[in-house]
Amino acid sequence: MPELILTAELVPSTSWYNNLRNVIAREDWDWIRGEVYAYYESRCAICGVGGSLHCHEVWLYDDAAHTQTLEGFVALCPWCHHIKHLGYAGILASEGKLDYRKLIAHFMKVNGCDKAAFDAHHKAAMQQWEKRSRHQWRVELGEYAAIILPQRLGIRR
Repeated sequence: MPELILTAELVPSTSWYNNLRNVIAREDWDWIRGEVYAYYESRCAICGVGGSLHCHEVWLYDDAAHTQTLEGFVALCPWCHHIKHLGYAGILASEGKLDYRKLIAHFMKVNGCDKAAFDAHHKAAMQQWEKRSRHQWRVELGEYAAIILPQRLGIRR
C-alpha cells in the first residue's frame, strides 16, 4: 500500500469542540485563518486545489499522558477537510448532506490508492478513535493560550 498523504485525524469524542476556534474571539480566528490561507497561497495544502478553504487545526496526541497539543494549522479544501473528520463526514452522509462516494473517490485520487486502502485506513482510524474516546484529554494550546476568552473552555494555560 502506498504511503498516504491524506489521512483521517479523528478527534476523540471526549474532546469534541475543544478547539481553538471555539475559545477565541472571532476576529482572532479570522486573522489566523487569513494568515494560514496566505501561507498556503490560497490552495489546499494536501491536494493543491484552489477555491473555498477551511483552516484545519493540527493536533498532536500523546496517548500515554492523554494530552492533545495544538501543533499548528493547515489550509484544506472541503473534501480534504472532510477526510480529516471522517467520522463526522459519515454522519453528514447519513443525513444526505454529503456524497460519501465522492469523499472516498477524493481520498483514492489524492493518495493514489484503491478502495481497499481506504477501507483499511477507515477501519484503523475508527479503532484509534474508539480507543482514544475512552479517556478525557488535557488540551494544550501552547502559544495560542494567551488569546483564549477566559469564560470559555477550562483549558490549561
